[in-house]
Amino acid sequence: MGAEALLHAAVINNARWCDAVCRSHGYPGEFTGWRWSSLGHALPFYPNAITLSPDVPAAEATVGQDPSRPFAIKDSFARLDLAPERLTPLFSAEWIALLPAPDEPSAGDDLSWETVTDPGELARWEAAWSGDGDVTGLFRPALLADPHCAVLACRRDGVLAGGATAYTTGGVAGISNVFTSGMADGPLWAGVVRAVAKLRPGLPIVGYERGEDLAAARQAGFRVLGPLRVWASGSAVT
Repeated sequence: MGAEALLHAAVINNARWCDAVCRSHGYPGEFTGWRWSSLGHALPFYPNAITLSPDVPAAEATVGQDPSRPFAIKDSFARLDLAPERLTPLFSAEWIALLPAPDEPSAGDDLSWETVTDPGELARWEAAWSGDGDVTGLFRPALLADPHCAVLACRRDGVLAGGATAYTTGGVAGISNVFTSGMADGPLWAGVVRAVAKLRPGLPIVGYERGEDLAAARQAGFRVLGPLRVWASGSAVT
């Protein structure tokens, strides 16, 4: 799969993941050839619309949004100027991809990776992911029943040390929500790659990151596919 095909697969995969999270809260989204949208939700960290094509007009990206409510738009190709629509840039990031080597070797550390399987474990995983505990109930147990979804927990001596989510659609495994709880970024990202490669063998791993997380991903072997930008109105958080 070439870079352009990987980029489009990463965009669609991410939209499918956002749709799964919104659907678990009772806000299923709608897909068109231009975009994915779920206009009614106010979930933190998840946009109300995602562009699926680099040719989406700005007016199409924001259609249907209620200007009296906070909302967020993910411009998947960083092509749009949404300032005239009264949105402001929230952050920019880079799409990334990696094709793991067959039988990715272990780093020889004392970390183990497991798939979260029950609601109580999911709540503990979310608390570690959130860090400050301000976000609760974002990741619903319905996600555990989704065959495309895997919530991954990294443990050291039985203690949760990090984690990630992996969502598999369109011939790629999309990772997100990568976090560490007292472990270095290097072992974390190497472990994420090994865990996803074991779970979804042979599939490219895609996602997006920024800042130090992007640097850690690149050190783990990910390549950059292209930029994205998130725009927000009001107090939307994503």
